[in-house]
Amino acid sequence: MKIRSVVFMVVALLLTGCSDRPPKEYVHDVLLPMTPVKNQGTSELCWAYAMLATIETEHILRGDSVNLSAVYVGRMLKEYQTAFFKHQHSNTSQRAMCQTALNLMARYGVVGYDVLPDDATKELSSPKWVFMLGAKYTPLEFAHSVCAPDEYLSLTCCPDSPYYKKIEVPVPDNWEHNRLLNIPLDTLKAHTDRALQHRHPVCWESRGHAMAIVGMAHDKAGKPYYVMKNSWGTDQPHGGLVYMPADEMWRDVIALYMTKEAYSLE
Repeated sequence: MKIRSVVFMVVALLLTGCSDRPPKEYVHDVLLPMTPVKNQGTSELCWAYAMLATIETEHILRGDSVNLSAVYVGRMLKEYQTAFFKHQHSNTSQRAMCQTALNLMARYGVVGYDVLPDDATKELSSPKWVFMLGAKYTPLEFAHSVCAPDEYLSLTCCPDSPYYKKIEVPVPDNWEHNRLLNIPLDTLKAHTDRALQHRHPVCWESRGHAMAIVGMAHDKAGKPYYVMKNSWGTDQPHGGLVYMPADEMWRDVIALYMTKEAYSLE
C-alpha cells in the first residue's frame, strides 16, 4: 500500500477493515458501469474524484463516454481559493465538498484524463483546449457539455434544521458556504436506492472521505452493502471498490449528490 497521510489510513481502516476481516463474497443487486479506478495519491482531492466518477458513470449509462481529470480540478481549486480568500488568510487546504467540484467546473471547466492524468507533474501544463470526437472546446465549454449547470442536486439530512429547505452544512470542508437541500433520512435513503435501482450513480460524502456509489450488494447472510468506487488505485481489495455496510454508509453520510432526473424518479 502506498504511503498516505494518517487521516487517510484511519479512513481506510474504517471503510474496509481489510487487514482484520476475512475476504467476503458479495452478490451484486446493482452494479453500474464505470471508468477505470483512479488514484488520488497523497492529495486530498477525494471530493473531486468522487464527483467526476459519478458524472462519468452517468454518461456511460447515457451511451456516452467521458474520462475526466481531477488533477485539473485541483489546479483550478488553487486559483479559486486565491480569489475567494483575496483579502483574508488564504486557505491552502485541498479539502472541500463535492459541490465544490461542480462549482469549479461551472467556473473553470474541466479537461480529459488522458491529457492531465493522476501522475501529471507541475511541468505538464493545463491544456487550453479540449478535443473530443473531432470537436474543439474550451475547458469551460467542455464542462458544460458533460455537466449542465444545476444538473445535480446536493442533498443532506440535518434533523435540527427545517426539512425541504436549503441549509448550510456546518462542516469545515464547506468553506464555500454551499447550501444543500435538507430532507429526512428515510426520504434520502429512498431517493438513493431508487436512483441506483434505475441505474443512476450517486456521489457520497462523509467527514473523512468521498466516493461514488456505483452499486448495491448483499453477503451470504443477506446483509446489505453499497458498492463504492474509491480513488486509491487498484492495488486495493476488490480492485479499488469498497463494499460498505449500509448502516455505516448512512451513519457517516454528510451529503449526497445525484442528478435531478435521478431524484425525481417515482
